[in-house]
Amino acid sequence: MTTRSAHFDNWARQFVAAHPEAVVLHLGCGLDARVFRLDPGPGVEWYDVDYPDVAELRRQLYPSREHYHVVAASVTDPAWLADIPGDRPVLAIGEGLTMYLTEEDGVALLRRIVDHFPSGELQFDAFNRLGIKSQWTNTVVRRSGATLHWGIDGPDDIIKAVPGVRLLEWKSAVEVDGFAEVAWYYRATLRLMRLVPVLRYMAQYHRYAF
Repeated sequence: MTTRSAHFDNWARQFVAAHPEAVVLHLGCGLDARVFRLDPGPGVEWYDVDYPDVAELRRQLYPSREHYHVVAASVTDPAWLADIPGDRPVLAIGEGLTMYLTEEDGVALLRRIVDHFPSGELQFDAFNRLGIKSQWTNTVVRRSGATLHWGIDGPDDIIKAVPGVRLLEWKSAVEVDGFAEVAWYYRATLRLMRLVPVLRYMAQYHRYAF
């Protein structure tokens, strides 16, 4: 999770640097402090979106700041997006989100964002279908009592489902630079996973422009 967050911090930082007056939607943000880590300039309007109880906890734990908004809503509810200004480039980040959505809800969410804004990027991670089928091996998922639904095997799944997007980057989660810093026994496991394509892309990072 740490290497994943660092990776999406880097992608988000690149987008905000190129679009200093953008809208950022951090979808299913949980308690992630990305807005404070990146500290975007005053031209960026940042929206953290999550369930009302999560939004309330964020307000208790984190300070307020200018141009920062907490939206108390399910990301799958179409209503909240109507209140977000749609006249700027947008960065929509979905870290640790897509696999918890149904395919129908996930595709609908991405389409709404593409339709609402003039341009932008979609950045999210995903599990392939094997990752969904083997979710019982995922300790975090098992202990939380959650169920994973949406498996994405590659960019074609998104490009076919969401008109207007084009692929910028698609990476295996076990090949990002951050893993050079983890313990040796993790690195050994990852080296083995890279040898088998379906395991190599069990977890993936997606980046699209529109």
